[in-house]
Amino acid sequence: QVELVESGGGLVQPGGSLRLSCAASGAISGINQMGWYRQAPGNERELVAIIRSGDLINYADSVKGRFTISRDNAKNTVYLQMNNLKDEDTAVYYCYVLQVALSRRWDYWGQGTQVTVSS
Repeated sequence: QVELVESGGGLVQPGGSLRLSCAASGAISGINQMGWYRQAPGNERELVAIIRSGDLINYADSVKGRFTISRDNAKNTVYLQMNNLKDEDTAVYYCYVLQVALSRRWDYWGQGTQVTVSS
């Protein structure tokens, strides 16, 4: 079992910045992917950014050039630096971890942290 603890959400004005953190603990061996999804009211959950095995990184087109995902393996933590935030970035942001072992996979989600971009 992997536990995820998120932090860093809040209220910010358009053009501002926030950094989200997600620390993984527990049975953390075999983590294959770490990343962030978000869900705005009335919308489906969508991928924001993810680091895959081999340090391959993918971003949603809507955040490219503004958001940066990074990972500290020593701390088992993934970060999302969000710059030049826009109103449409308002959502609940969820940390995501994929664990793979013995040909099985487990998906883990954080509790979610609210990001509100508003003047």
